[in-house]
Amino acid sequence: QVQLVESGGGLVQAGGSLRLSCAASGSILSINDMGWYRQAPGKQRELVAIITNGGSTNYADSVKGRFTISRDNAKNTVYLQMNNLKPEDTAVYYCNARISYYNSWRRSSDFWGQGTQVTVSS
Repeated sequence: QVQLVESGGGLVQAGGSLRLSCAASGSILSINDMGWYRQAPGKQRELVAIITNGGSTNYADSVKGRFTISRDNAKNTVYLQMNNLKPEDTAVYYCNARISYYNSWRRSSDFWGQGTQVTVSS
């Protein structure tokens, strides 16, 4: 059983910072790409940032220069440092990971966290 557990969301004023964490656990053999997505009320889920297992990163234009994604492969954890937050960053943030795991034999699937609310007040 593989699961992703997120933490770090909350309420912050515009211009403030938050750090999200997402830890993967279970019968993990390897983790490929890890990323953060968000979904605001009435909108589709969108990619925020993604990081490969080699450390290459990619960001949505709306967060470039403000958000930083990183990962600790020894801890199977991905982070999202969010600075200079804006009200339009308000959303539920989800982590995602492509994980190879053992369940009778080697399998590979996309996994999602449960989501963490980030609210930025103006």
